[in-house]
Amino acid sequence: MAHRVATEYVNAILTVPETEMPRLLALCGAQQLRLQVFVLDGGNQEVVLEDDAGGESIRLTFERSEGNFRCRLTCRVVRPTLTNALRKMVSAFKGDAVVNRIYEGFTMVYHYVQGAVVRIAECRGSMVRTVFEYRDMLGRMEAQFQLCSVEEEIARLRQSVNDLLDRRNRASDPACVSEIDERLKYHSRLLFILEA
Repeated sequence: MAHRVATEYVNAILTVPETEMPRLLALCGAQQLRLQVFVLDGGNQEVVLEDDAGGESIRLTFERSEGNFRCRLTCRVVRPTLTNALRKMVSAFKGDAVVNRIYEGFTMVYHYVQGAVVRIAECRGSMVRTVFEYRDMLGRMEAQFQLCSVEEEIARLRQSVNDLLDRRNRASDPACVSEIDERLKYHSRLLFILEA
């Protein structure tokens, strides 16, 4: 089994409502981390997380804005307790992040959107292989069924065919009838494609 060397958080973004900040601090405390909280100017907060074994710490700066605390984070961690705490924070508070889990010889890149993993890719040198990708098939199917433009186009084409048939019945010139027949043929092909 591969041994993880480090974990990099690239442009992780957490938005935490003010009322949820105690929950975030409790989550960090439950991970057996030393926790220090500093209140900065304007109500901003800086949270320092340190591994109990010592030696590694990270600083999270939460900027206060419109009832929320927002944190942008880019860091590299080695200790599993810090790695797990960050992973749980991104998941619990629906954060967006790109996380590089670095192993000897390769890197696994996790893409989080709203706290959920949407893509996992394996990188070996210049080669990238997608291991997992989330596809919202149910959402796509619902959107397709709610899409009414095809039905509207079919209704418009049917009305056009009816108009052309009326014109053909009134036409006496063979050249005009031939032109209308060509247009009817074109419209019937379109109808066949759209109704399929």
